[in-house]
Amino acid sequence: MAKAKSAFVCTECGAEYSKWQGQCSSCREWNTLSEVRLGSARSHASSPSTTGRSGYAGLVSRDVVDLGSVDLTEVPRFSSSFGEFDRVLGGGLVPGSAVLLGGEPGAGKSTLLLQTACKLAQSHKVVYVTGEESLSQVAMRAHRLQLPVKGLNMLAETSIETLLAVAEREKPDVLIIDSIQTMHLEDISSAPGGVAQVRESSAALTRFAKQSNTVLMLVGHVTKDGTLAGPKVLEHMIDASLLLEGGADSRFRTLRGQKNRFGAVNELGVFAMLEHGLKEVKNPSAIFLSRAEEQAPGSLVMVVWEGTRPILVEVQALLDDSALGNPRRIAVGLDQNRLAMLLAVLHKHGGLFTGDQDVFLNVVGGVKVLETSADLAVLLAVVSSLQNRNLPRELVVFGEVGLSGEIRPVPSGQERIVEAAKHGFTRAIVPRANAPRQAPQGMEVIAVDKLADALEAL
Repeated sequence: MAKAKSAFVCTECGAEYSKWQGQCSSCREWNTLSEVRLGSARSHASSPSTTGRSGYAGLVSRDVVDLGSVDLTEVPRFSSSFGEFDRVLGGGLVPGSAVLLGGEPGAGKSTLLLQTACKLAQSHKVVYVTGEESLSQVAMRAHRLQLPVKGLNMLAETSIETLLAVAEREKPDVLIIDSIQTMHLEDISSAPGGVAQVRESSAALTRFAKQSNTVLMLVGHVTKDGTLAGPKVLEHMIDASLLLEGGADSRFRTLRGQKNRFGAVNELGVFAMLEHGLKEVKNPSAIFLSRAEEQAPGSLVMVVWEGTRPILVEVQALLDDSALGNPRRIAVGLDQNRLAMLLAVLHKHGGLFTGDQDVFLNVVGGVKVLETSADLAVLLAVVSSLQNRNLPRELVVFGEVGLSGEIRPVPSGQERIVEAAKHGFTRAIVPRANAPRQAPQGMEVIAVDKLADALEAL
């Protein structure tokens, strides 16, 4: 018997070391190295289909190829049966791709993939591998969601060797693994979910997907801070990494791409969790603009750009006299550090002091705004709450604010204005560089250069 090899792997970043040490040299974390037993040389050689390294990116090629001679014929995609899912994927599922879907417990990962699998099974061969639930539990959930279950092939298995043997025999178009943390290889002695098991299991599954032109979809767990569990190399192996977000108190779920080799990474898909599963929301602006009939100070609508489309969301600000020596700055759905910077710009270039106020900011609907086009809307909402003055309901705002008080243009300004006009807004405050030559019918566009100009326009 060949002697089993062992390595010390950092549980934070996945770096490997030949011997134990107190601090990881890569991520500088202390006491994060744990010993994992790797497969023996003989066992690796005896099962090249599962643990061999050749052919990881597809067919093995022994000769170099000129880049200009590579066939540029577009790989045919096929729909996942969800338009919002296809949007985040970049247009649909690509044969031979590996997709990792993560999310908090209860977010709806298994529900989304089960719905997708049942609909795809009507036109494609799909194998759904469950390692966390029994077949009867999955069948009960599919019955509760009233899904078409005919034609969907199910497998309750956690062994990668057995799973790949079945997949090679069945030759599915789509292979779904729920979840990767429950899978294990027999020649690796560490427990399922460990660094070595997740890494080697993912590598074996990805290799099979590339070589057989199968769409591989993996469910991944997340840690308590919201990041994907397992070694960081897992995210490098796969082609697309998606995160399904949504609290238990909200019926809306957002699917956001964190990595995508076949499309944009900033796309956003919106779903509603209903009695019969997830339903795609084709017009997200409509749900995020469900405003109260009575207008209140600090409420304002802004236009953010998500991937290839504009979305209208409401931002709310609340300012109150602080009883603390260090007033609070709390932002939900926005960068808290950027809020502090914007308040400093408001004081310096707008003449409004908020140093004695607690500032609370919230983006309605649980949306996370990652771009800087929300700067101007945030400041005007803060001013509205500070002065206890209502803003017009028909007003929409977007624009980036610089440290010198200038209003900078943002991408796709024309499309944002058109989207606002479609939803009945008749007045817009925008950066001068984004002002259209001819405003949409019924829309008054106010172009501003400085923060003082925007405050005066109110």
